[in-house]
Amino acid sequence: MSNITKTAMITVCGRPNVGKSSLTNALVGEKIAIVSNKPQTTRNRIYGVVNRDDTQYVLLDTPGLHKARSRLGDYMVKVVRESLAQVEAALLLVEPIAHVGEPEKILLSRIAEEKIPVILCINKVDTVENKGQLLEVIAAYNAYYNHFEAIIPISARTGDGLDELMEQMSKYAQEGPQLFPDGMTTDQPDAQVCAEIVREKMLLCLEKEIPHGTAMEVTRFTERENGIIDLDVTIYCEKASHKGIIIGKHGDMLKKISTLARQDIEKFMGTKVYMETWVKVKENWRDNVNFMRTHGYDEQ
Repeated sequence: MSNITKTAMITVCGRPNVGKSSLTNALVGEKIAIVSNKPQTTRNRIYGVVNRDDTQYVLLDTPGLHKARSRLGDYMVKVVRESLAQVEAALLLVEPIAHVGEPEKILLSRIAEEKIPVILCINKVDTVENKGQLLEVIAAYNAYYNHFEAIIPISARTGDGLDELMEQMSKYAQEGPQLFPDGMTTDQPDAQVCAEIVREKMLLCLEKEIPHGTAMEVTRFTERENGIIDLDVTIYCEKASHKGIIIGKHGDMLKKISTLARQDIEKFMGTKVYMETWVKVKENWRDNVNFMRTHGYDEQ
């Protein structure tokens, strides 16, 4: 029986590739958001759900704030801006660099407009050899914005500082009903998580712009009586030449992507998965409003 009596909606924001999805996954305790070392990995707002004691925390993992170059990019920026409305607090995730960049300035301006509390999280502290460097980072951010509720050095990778972060987040919990049922760790349907895992493996295996020009569609997601999942995924790319690269010589690249994805999907689903993947060309889909809408990037 759940004893949840409080909730806290908290946005995790920052520039691309700063570790927002890694932090969300670490706090949730399982992989719900894909991770790569390439920017603009996250495209949609993803809810991560954490139940601790009497509080349910709903973390809004957002795309990195960047300069949009397509309708998809416009959509991603819009998601970031809207995610800072009607939440209890924001976590601004930054790297341990003593400089406040333009993305951070824009986000802090938006946070000030919404008049919401903000926690500065300095991520990747496990990469800092001289801890005095952290003092320089703190000083730089305090000089630009002196309304941080707390400044917490963390490592999403090692877990350092996460207990302190959870304790700080508990201060923003409001009395209210549980928003998500017990056992639910994300608002994403299982099929969507599976599609995103395929996209993550493309980001891992492919170079340059090609993985950013792909979209995933799950065309079959069925469960047999014995619990085995049958999964069909179509990968859309923007050029015929990209299709050849994604498939690879003798189909080797597509097989590699599919194998890596299936292994993670089986961990997420907790059962065996039979997966088939196809690659189709859809030119300029990132500027095609109808295509974006039917694939989950709804601008309305």
